Amino acid sequence: MPVLDAHVFDITRAIQLAVAPVFLLTAIGTLINALTGRLGRAVDRRRKLEELLSAFEGETLRSMERELAVLAKRIRMVLWAIASAVLSGLLVCLLIGTAFLGAFVALDLSRPVAGLFVAAIAALTMCLLAFLREVFLAAVSDRARFVA
Repeated sequence: MPVLDAHVFDITRAIQLAVAPVFLLTAIGTLINALTGRLGRAVDRRRKLEELLSAFEGETLRSMERELAVLAKRIRMVLWAIASAVLSGLLVCLLIGTAFLGAFVALDLSRPVAGLFVAAIAALTMCLLAFLREVFLAAVSDRARFVA
């Protein structure tokens, strides 16, 4: 019976360690949702501009082409942010799996778990930096100045 108690203790400890990464997964999912919304709006705006492009000329056409260039940069930044967030989420899932595996095998998996956590946070940091860049591009574009 003492072996069973120790095993239950190990599983309980693994569950406790997995709670924080699960909250991180929730935050990453929320961030991905916000990013896909921004991506959708940028793609819709690009499609609308591309439809209208042939009807204009002169300075208006050049302004629309500049906006299309900014939209292309914004779309790339959002795609990089989404890819980084998904990578972060995958690393967190691997972290949780490794933590549970450590509860069942007689190996010290603390270093791999720590490495996965650091990698997940690094990917999340890249996501947030790309997101910040995209928001900055949206805020300083010509169109944003005219809307305000």
